[in-house]
Amino acid sequence: MSCPQCFQGYELPGEPKGSIQPDFQGAYFTAFQSQDASNNNSNASKRAVVLLTDGFGLPLKNCKIIADKISAALECDVWIPDYFQGRPPVPLNAMSGPDKASQKMTVLDWIKFILVNGIPRIPAIISNRPSVVDARLASFFALLKEKKPHYEKIGAVGLSAEAIFAANKDKPESFEYEFKDYPGTQHGFAARPNLAYPEIVEAHEKALEQTISWFKKTLVVA
Repeated sequence: MSCPQCFQGYELPGEPKGSIQPDFQGAYFTAFQSQDASNNNSNASKRAVVLLTDGFGLPLKNCKIIADKISAALECDVWIPDYFQGRPPVPLNAMSGPDKASQKMTVLDWIKFILVNGIPRIPAIISNRPSVVDARLASFFALLKEKKPHYEKIGAVGLSAEAIFAANKDKPESFEYEFKDYPGTQHGFAARPNLAYPEIVEAHEKALEQTISWFKKTLVVA
C-alpha cells in the first residue's frame, strides 16, 4: 500500500446476496437469474463481469455489495476473485474513516501510518506483490473460461489506470477506455465512501452508474 487512503473508508449498508465458491479458488459469485446464488452451474448469463477488489479484499463486504448491484443492473454473473488468497494486504481492523480530500495529513499522521499500518503489513504486501497477484488472476481467468464456456464476453473493472491508457492511446495496440474525474473525493471513494458527506456518496453512486453504463455499451452479447 502506498498511501494512508488505502487504509481508510467505511462499510456500505446492506448484506451480500452471493456466495463464496471453493471450486473457483474461493471467489465470490453472484448470479442475477439464479434463485440460489450458490448455484454456480447456472448457464443463464452469456456474459460476466470480474470485479477486482482493493487492498481489503473479500473480507470487506463492500466489494460484494457492489458486485450484487452490478449483477442486478446488467443481468449477468459477477465474480470477485480472491487473488490475495485469504490474506489481503490491509486487514479490516486497520480501516479508519477519512473525511474530505481537502483535509491534509500532518507529519504525526504520516508517522502513525508508517509505524502502525505500514511496517507491520510488509510481509502481506510482499506475498501479494504485483507479479504474484498477476499470476493468480491469470489462473482465475483461465479457470473461469474452462468451467464457464458459455460466457461469450467477460469484462473486468478495478483499479484506475487512466495514465497508462492515455500514454498508449495513439499506439496500434491501444484499446478503448473511459476516464471521469470526481472533484473533492478521496482515493478509495468508489469502494469505501465516507457516508457522512452527501457529495461523496453521490460521487460513489455516479461512479457505479458509470461502470454499469460502460458495460452496457461494451459487454454486448447476442
